Amino acid sequence: MDRRPIDIRIAGQNYRVMSTAPEEELKRLAQMVDAKVTEVTPRGRVAQSAQAVLLAAIALAHEVEVERVRRETLERRTRELLGRVLGRIDDALEPFEAGATASAAASSGD
Repeated sequence: MDRRPIDIRIAGQNYRVMSTAPEEELKRLAQMVDAKVTEVTPRGRVAQSAQAVLLAAIALAHEVEVERVRRETLERRTRELLGRVLGRIDDALEPFEAGATASAAASSGD
């Protein structure tokens, strides 16, 4: 896909970025950053563009990190639960497997 210029607005500043990403996606992400700039800027104060964007970037990076840890915890718990379930299934099937093995041995001895 070709890179093309896309205009976005963050913290009252216009930016032109070159990207292969869909324009709608970049504008949506820019709106998220702009909303975070508003969130980290104290009420009644005008955002100092570079500082406000930096604080927003740090806040967003923190949110990403929190979500990463949450996802890893969920994945670990899911693996543990699946391991326990598979263990129970194996335990439940064990008597049937033992019976099938004994039947097979008896049949081959005929």
